Amino acid sequence: MEAIPQQLDSIKSQLMSLNRRKKPKMLVVDDEPDNLDLLYRTFRRDFSVLKAESGIQALEILASEGEVAVIISDQRMPEMKGTEFLSKTLPQFPNTIRIILTGFTDIEDLVEAINSGQVYKYITKPWDPNELKKVVQKAANTYELLNQRTKELLKAQNQLELLSNLVHISQNSETIEQALEEIASVHRKAFSCDLCILQLIEDNALTSIEGVSSSLGKVDNWLADDPLAIEAIASQKLQAVLDVSADTELSNATNYQTLGINTHIIIPISYRQKLMALISLQWQKPSKVRPEELDTINICTQLLALALNSFA
Repeated sequence: MEAIPQQLDSIKSQLMSLNRRKKPKMLVVDDEPDNLDLLYRTFRRDFSVLKAESGIQALEILASEGEVAVIISDQRMPEMKGTEFLSKTLPQFPNTIRIILTGFTDIEDLVEAINSGQVYKYITKPWDPNELKKVVQKAANTYELLNQRTKELLKAQNQLELLSNLVHISQNSETIEQALEEIASVHRKAFSCDLCILQLIEDNALTSIEGVSSSLGKVDNWLADDPLAIEAIASQKLQAVLDVSADTELSNATNYQTLGINTHIIIPISYRQKLMALISLQWQKPSKVRPEELDTINICTQLLALALNSFA
């Protein structure tokens, strides 16, 4: 199958534009309201700042809001020390950067927390706002770097697992129908889409041979009537809509409305210039697919062309 880097780059740009990062989240924890207000005023321009007056309340906020980039916590608080609170956040949010504010010389607690990776840095009270800003900016940069490396690792793992599954299916499936069903299933799970359809093409027309995997219950295959699928076959090029509601042609299409599909990517699968199949990936949420996943989709589609050819 021929690579389609220009189309992928275009879709990546659209995804990054749609998913343009908002201000990173920060959680500040202190039992003194004045300190909370001061921290909020210091960082509100650069961060979406969440406030908590205790470790217990902070854990409740994290349970509701999810991961934050930076946590700044006072050490001496009623009910729960700052280091104890931060240790409870480590298993679920390993990439979050944690900073302790302390007006006491609790060296033993701080050294243990730092050595165990629970605390990035400690700041003594009263703090210098400019110095604290520098520390927090470095912390936010570190968080972004950790997240990027985590994404790259997950991408490599997902690619390896998906490619391994495709090889296994192509070697062990007894029929083409069984292979298509299993391939559609592993693609749907790998890319967390709501519906995946893999359908063979003969003489530039969809056949009845297909594999469908759905998290939406039983779904009829409707690609024959889909404008994106029709264009993908005619042009033999990848087709994508990242927000159906913004597309005047598709937003009123019955099947998109019925299933609530908001993101749809269709890739034609070719081998030596011959169009063999279409694979359709559909999400109910707009632009849920991540930009880095497009590379994995492209690589797997190329392998898929070889796998389908083995059944020819």
